[in-house]
Amino acid sequence: MNDFTTDILQTLVNKGDLNECFRSHLENAVNVLLKTELTAFLDYEKYERAGFNSGNSRNGAYQRTIKTEYGELSLEIPRDRNGEFKQQTLPTYKRSNDTLETTIIHLFENGVTMSEIAQLIEKMYGHHYTPQTISNMTKALTEEVQAFKTRALHQEYVAVFMDATYIPLKRQTVAKEAVYIAIGIREDGTKEVLGYTIAPTESLAIWEELLQDIHARVVQDVLLFITDGLKGMKEKIHQIYPQAQYQHCCVHVSRNLAHKVRVKDRKEICEDFKTVYQASTKEEALRCLTYMTDKWQKAYPKMMQSLLANQDLLTFYEFPPSIRRTLYSTNLIESFNKQIKKYSHRKEQFQNEESLERFLVSIFDHYNQKFLNRSHKGFQQVTDTLASMFTE
Repeated sequence: MNDFTTDILQTLVNKGDLNECFRSHLENAVNVLLKTELTAFLDYEKYERAGFNSGNSRNGAYQRTIKTEYGELSLEIPRDRNGEFKQQTLPTYKRSNDTLETTIIHLFENGVTMSEIAQLIEKMYGHHYTPQTISNMTKALTEEVQAFKTRALHQEYVAVFMDATYIPLKRQTVAKEAVYIAIGIREDGTKEVLGYTIAPTESLAIWEELLQDIHARVVQDVLLFITDGLKGMKEKIHQIYPQAQYQHCCVHVSRNLAHKVRVKDRKEICEDFKTVYQASTKEEALRCLTYMTDKWQKAYPKMMQSLLANQDLLTFYEFPPSIRRTLYSTNLIESFNKQIKKYSHRKEQFQNEESLERFLVSIFDHYNQKFLNRSHKGFQQVTDTLASMFTE
C-alpha cells in the first residue's frame, strides 16, 4: 500500500476532507515532476559532480499558483542559470486547469450568462470568480473566430441555404441585429455552416458581401440556392454564381398565402398549395398548381397570378426525388436558427459584437463537427447523380 492510498484511508476513517487529500498529493506530484524536468534538461542530478563547470546549473525557483477542481496548488517552478529551461508540465500563463476552462466555455456555448457561470463555478470548485474573469477565459475562443472566418471551404456544394435571425446586441443602445447565415450541403450529404455576417438590418448588400466571402474561400460551384424569397436575392446570387439555380422557399410562400386570405379559406388554400410542392413529379405539381389557381382565381386573382408568375417555385424538381423534401424550403437552416435563439435567449443581450461572434462560432463549430461525417437524409443514395450534375 503506497502513501497516497494510506492517506486516503486515514482521511476516510477520520472523516476528513478528501479534496484536501487529493490537492496535497497533486501539489507534491506536480512539484516533483517539475524538478525532474529540470534534471532531465541539465542531464545531471542535484549536487552531482557532473554538474561542476557544465556551463549551466540550477538557479532556485519562483512561486506560481494554479486553480484545479481540488483546490489551489502552490507550485515551485525551477529555473536554470542560463534561462534556457522551459517546463512543459503546465500551460504557460494559465492560472486554472483546462478542465475548468473547458467547463466554462461549454456553459458559455449553451447560453449561460457570465454571472450564472461565476456562481456555478464557486459552488463546484469553491473559488470565487468575477463575471469579468469568466469573460476573459471565454476569450480563448477569439482565435477560433478568426480561424473559422478564414478557413478554406470545399469547391462544390449541392445546396446552400441562406437565412437571417435576430439577436439583441448592445452598441450605443440595445437592439436586435441580423445575423446572416449560410449552410451548405455537399454531394455526399455532409453539411456545414459556411459563413456568417452581423449587421443592424437585413439587406441585399450584406447578403452580397457574404456570398463574395464564400466565393473567395474557394467555393466555385453551387447547384442550388434556397432562400426565403427576398426581392432581388436571385439577381445578387447570379452575379457571383451565374450557373446556380434558385429555389423560393415553398413554406414561406405558404405562410404568405395564409396571411393574405380570409381566415375561413386559410386551411383549405394551404392544403391545396401543399399538393403542389409535395407532388411526386414536376408534371403532377404543375397540374396541381393549375387546379389551385383556377379554383381560387375569382376570390384572390392577384395572388393566383403571382403564383403562376413565380418561376422559382418548382426548381427543386430538377433534383433526385430522395432529396427534394430537403430542397423545397429553408426549414433546415430555420431549425438551426431556432437552436441559436434558444441558447442566446438566456443572455438577454450581448455586450459587444466580439462577444456575440465568440458565441456564434462556438455554436457553428459544434454543428460542423456534429455533421462532419453524417450524410443528410436522401443524399447517400444519389451521390453519383449529384456528381454528374456538377459535370453537366
